[in-house]
Amino acid sequence: MKILLLGATGMIGSRITNEAISRNHFVIAASRAAPANDNPNVTPLALDLADPPALKEAIAQADLVVGAVSPRSTKDTTAEALAYIDALIGSVGRKRLVLVGGAGSLNLPDGTAVANVVPEPYAAEAKAMRAAFERLATSDLDFTVLAPPSVIAPGERTGSYRSGGRVLLSDAQGNSTISAEDFSVALMDEVETPQHKGQIFTVISD
Repeated sequence: MKILLLGATGMIGSRITNEAISRNHFVIAASRAAPANDNPNVTPLALDLADPPALKEAIAQADLVVGAVSPRSTKDTTAEALAYIDALIGSVGRKRLVLVGGAGSLNLPDGTAVANVVPEPYAAEAKAMRAAFERLATSDLDFTVLAPPSVIAPGERTGSYRSGGRVLLSDAQGNSTISAEDFSVALMDEVETPQHKGQIFTVISD
């Protein structure tokens, strides 16, 4: 497939790029500044999501869109996250959309929104990404959102993970974590074999 990857230079986006090309897909790696990459399966692209014609042109070149963008460019994270989703709603058309969500969009087992209980430094972004998901969920797009667990960080690619629905997962010791590498494995598995169309789901280390 030819994948348009938004946010290709980020911690997660760069690993999605690596996972996708390891499976022989082609990646249009988009970010505000075109990322350097000499792999023949990667086409770097400088793209401003606030430029609808440019976004639509990039989408037209791809089989599907993967978004790995976080609202961290401005102080108004909610406005930024909603603008991102609105740009996609207005541009994706009938192309499939697979988004990296936020753990704040998940719920605790008792139904409490994770965004309401995260530490204060992360609360604004968590609430912004949850608001963005709620807007996406009311659209008619062909979407899937994969939300990370409480902790996602660079690490080992084991190729193994455990998946669930919208409830935050943890292991027997109470850990809720995954490497960015294994998260990318899960996301590309969903890209290749859709299991959660029109849904949000999450994964943790197995």
